[in-house]
Amino acid sequence: MNKNDNRITLQQIARRAMISRELVPDFPVVELAELKEITSAATYQSVQAKDLRHLLWCSVDNDDSLDLDQLTYAEQLPGNKVRVLVAIADVSALVNSHSNIDHHASLNTTSIYTIAELFPMLPEKLSTDLTSMRLGVDRCAVVVEMVVDDDGAVQQSDVYCATVFNWAKLDYESLGAWLEGKGPVPSEVSKVKGLSENIQLQDRIAQKMKELRYEHGALELETIEAKPVFDGDTLSEMKAELKNRAKSLIEDFMIAANGATARFLEGKNFPSLRRVVRTPKRWGRIVELASEHGFSLPQKADSKSLSTYLKYIKQNDPDHFVDASINVLKLLGSGEYVVETPGSVSEGHFGLAVKDYTHSTAPNRRYPDLVTQRLLKSAMAGHSIPYSIDQLKQIAYHCTIKEDDVRKVERQVEKSAAAMLMQSRIGEVFEAIVSGASPKGTWIRLYNPHVEGKLVNGFRGLEVGHRLKARLIQIDVEAGFIDFERVE
Repeated sequence: MNKNDNRITLQQIARRAMISRELVPDFPVVELAELKEITSAATYQSVQAKDLRHLLWCSVDNDDSLDLDQLTYAEQLPGNKVRVLVAIADVSALVNSHSNIDHHASLNTTSIYTIAELFPMLPEKLSTDLTSMRLGVDRCAVVVEMVVDDDGAVQQSDVYCATVFNWAKLDYESLGAWLEGKGPVPSEVSKVKGLSENIQLQDRIAQKMKELRYEHGALELETIEAKPVFDGDTLSEMKAELKNRAKSLIEDFMIAANGATARFLEGKNFPSLRRVVRTPKRWGRIVELASEHGFSLPQKADSKSLSTYLKYIKQNDPDHFVDASINVLKLLGSGEYVVETPGSVSEGHFGLAVKDYTHSTAPNRRYPDLVTQRLLKSAMAGHSIPYSIDQLKQIAYHCTIKEDDVRKVERQVEKSAAAMLMQSRIGEVFEAIVSGASPKGTWIRLYNPHVEGKLVNGFRGLEVGHRLKARLIQIDVEAGFIDFERVE
């Protein structure tokens, strides 16, 4: 393989991986023909839609993101309360539920972010332009308004449509560095009068919301995301990225907004697509891991106790907090979509310690969010429910299955990229930790570089969280296989 064709090779691997899991890498002709009929962004004609373009809205995302789903704003109220507004791109204003564009979105159910190429759920004419919350343009939005008390509790909330305007396109890295006191105020912030004070207010109340969630048993988890660095089309490294204050700000606001939309639908006697993470089946192994760190967890799964354990690790063994977080995440299991009908009770989201939780804040990137948006707008307008319960159940099931397929595709391309970088290191011995253990095999993650692979020899008796030394013995870039053997 020509090393200068890394990106092209990874794109080919991504496409083959998608097709093997019945995901569609390209938009069909009928959809592209339909797309030509959409020539401009949506506008609201209804007098009920508010005009909020004067508010200091801003977007915060990765520096290279163009498919912007939301804007945020905060306003100080009397009595130390804060009004938090999250404006979500009104994708449903341009994407009809019976359209070819919607049909394609319903197949993959999400944008697929592989290292080599982005496969958007919606055509880029929409997702990065006409339905994106782009800098300096008017956009239709579904706004979630929340009044938050000084302790971080959402006292009241509402959902309505409004026209908004993005005054600043900000990125996680530079904004996070500024909020943490590690960098200067981003130039995009200082250009807009009053925006720095508004973002500091957003950050302050987001921290309060986070603290309250932790008190209720939400899990403080920190993982490492490996971002590819290309020199032209040559993959030069996988750069580890950690969570920062800017990412936390957006995460906290989105969690709150997703809870508010779930409660809004419930209040209108509408069904909803809930995001559920059930009580972990492998709680026993989490208890064992905690005991290895001198911490005692109850035998019955309890998110508050687990949250306390994670805080304990962060304070007493910060060097291994990321490892502990990743181990817990693996053992918690993945989430799923379920339908909650009026009057029924959802199991809730174990990791977030919330009962009312839907996905509503990323309709450019996730199909459940687009479906939820249609439910919200119908509820706002006093219209009938746009989906039958059976349709919603089928959507929930399909989205859960496809989300798992997408995650496997993204991981496979990551592993192929890692295999490319490790080709010259066969025979070397590395410090590692067991990151996965099941009847299908045992996986380990190296401490340096941040690479995961399969332990094909010496895996007996190992469980998630065990540390070991491992020798790299074999690589298959196409399959994304990185094989190790245990070194005693």
